Amino acid sequence: MNKGTVKFFNDSKGFGFIKDENSNQEYFVHVTGLVDEIRENDEVTFELKEGKRGLNAVNVKRV
Repeated sequence: MNKGTVKFFNDSKGFGFIKDENSNQEYFVHVTGLVDEIRENDEVTFELKEGKRGLNAVNVKRV
């Protein structure tokens, strides 16, 4: 499990970005990859899965 912070999330469009706490990489997250509802600045745990345009955050849960 990776840990990070929600940098941006647009509820109406259903996507955003999570910044990994260790690598400082930012990963795309889609509403289909959420376990819990998230908002900007939420602390989350997540897994990474290869998507069409690189790694995506999936199984995203608030800490």
